[in-house]
Amino acid sequence: VQLQASGGGLVQAGGSLRLSCAASGRTFSNYAMGWFRQAPGKEREFVAAVSRAGSRTNYATSAKGRFTISRDNAMNELYLQMNKLKPEDTAVYYCAARPSVTGATPATGYGNWGQGTLVTVSS
Repeated sequence: VQLQASGGGLVQAGGSLRLSCAASGRTFSNYAMGWFRQAPGKEREFVAAVSRAGSRTNYATSAKGRFTISRDNAMNELYLQMNKLKPEDTAVYYCAARPSVTGATPATGYGNWGQGTLVTVSS
């Protein structure tokens, strides 16, 4: 499956952004989907995951209560709504796909990656 992330940009602390990820090439609903991020000088880290049907989600501690992951299987789209953004959320955000069993929300093991979209949060 091919992935194309978009929606990044510059936002002030406390603001919101919505990232999107368009998928093509394979049956989107066969994949658990995740968002990851990589800040300058740091390793890539897990942000959130959603199950194949969208009924279950999993969040990193840093994202809980502020970010919401969702998907639209009819449109082959993945989303990440980010609210109350902080300067430490500044990073390149990547969407990723992993073939998974129903209900799984893995934080690791992803093999298909989009190209990333830059989110910059100013203080």
